[in-house]
Amino acid sequence: MNLTNLYIDGKWVESASRTRFDVVNPSNERVIASVASADLSDADRALDAAERAMALWRSETPRYRSEVLRRAFNLMSERIEHFAHLISLENGKASADAVGEASYAAEFFRWFSEEAVRAEGTISHAPSSGARILVQQKPAGIGLLITPWNYPAAMGTRKIAPALAAGCAVIIKPAAETPLTMLALMPVLEEAGVPNGLVNVLPTTHPGALVDHIMDDPRIRVVSFTGSTSVGKELLRNAAGQVLNPAMELGGNAPLIVFEDADLDIAVEGAFQAKMRNLGEACTAANRIYLHENIAAEFISEFVARMSKLKLGDGTDQRSDVGPLVNEATRTKVARLVEDAVAKGAIVELGGYAPVGPGYFYTPTVLSNVPDDADCIHDEIFGPVAIIQSFTDQDQVICRANDTEYGLVAYVFSKNMKRALNVCEQLEFGMVGLNRGIVSDPAAPFGGVKQSGLGREGGKDGMLEFMETQYISAAW
Repeated sequence: MNLTNLYIDGKWVESASRTRFDVVNPSNERVIASVASADLSDADRALDAAERAMALWRSETPRYRSEVLRRAFNLMSERIEHFAHLISLENGKASADAVGEASYAAEFFRWFSEEAVRAEGTISHAPSSGARILVQQKPAGIGLLITPWNYPAAMGTRKIAPALAAGCAVIIKPAAETPLTMLALMPVLEEAGVPNGLVNVLPTTHPGALVDHIMDDPRIRVVSFTGSTSVGKELLRNAAGQVLNPAMELGGNAPLIVFEDADLDIAVEGAFQAKMRNLGEACTAANRIYLHENIAAEFISEFVARMSKLKLGDGTDQRSDVGPLVNEATRTKVARLVEDAVAKGAIVELGGYAPVGPGYFYTPTVLSNVPDDADCIHDEIFGPVAIIQSFTDQDQVICRANDTEYGLVAYVFSKNMKRALNVCEQLEFGMVGLNRGIVSDPAAPFGGVKQSGLGREGGKDGMLEFMETQYISAAW
């Protein structure tokens, strides 16, 4: 078993072209492994395997599919430390953060093992014709799953689990920066009883050509993508050619609003979690922190004290609180956004530089007095940089929070529940964290509005992305 090859039809195989690419540890810039790079003929083999497997899987009872997914949860839970180590190796995230991701990833198998038996339909009596209206949910077809590098385990299981629960087969294209975690999941699925061909993994260094080729095949009926809005728009254009069902979880520009009556300890810790979870390399990361002017100085003092305690280091070292960014390009972007803000008048309260030495590290950074024309107000930072502005008026801060093309998540901190809920309802975002800095949960419908995406993952909605509604008009 070579876990660095392609995984097609339950077998570990070289790519047809025999080409491979290196995976690098961002903590030290050393090569971890050489991984097979899929080409178009490999995609065709995966499509054939998925078609055969789905014909049998969709006919299994919901209870059978449920029990397979439950076993996958149990088996992955037994291997949390193993998956966490892999995540830290190829992604760079700190060990504790990696353990959190691995545990979160496993939970999707448990949640959707329970949802697999709840794809309920309805029977009603047509008022005019007298016919019976039978409505049922059926597997949509083979799904193409495109996952990002920032959550190499969780973004995969969040798509695989509902697809299998719905009765679908899948082809997964993991990010080239982090393919090892997804490949390591395949023995777990095998042991859980997932049939050969039902899940196929195709790492590649030519994602555009491979994805286009797969999406052009009429057997693909769902494309589920997590990543940037620019790539998502291109996938949507391509999906139109086959009228595919798109599930798109795209970029964000999350505002975090702290009102003057907020519990400051809760707000500081919530802002820390919303900013620094996964080193800020998350679409849910707080990108703009708005503080009421009456509490701004005290908040900044406490927040800087909290951030200054963080220890940079190799992601696999359990003494590290903060690992590296995923690659040099990401670090360069973060540094450019900080330099731009400072040049326009922002004050560096903490950090603001890349340490000397190997690895793509950037120090935890806090910038206050950030002007509206700074690029970081409009661009997703995707790094450990907290951007702080102040406000005085509630309506004003709501307007500023909504002044973005994105609408994934927002955060609100206030003890006044009437006001807080009113603000939440006015925010143009698919999710809101109220007095907490973490919104992700397998039981909740994760997703955004505007240019942050289409559809939902998790909750009851997640499985529906891989199902089609069929209506039967019956007389008896």
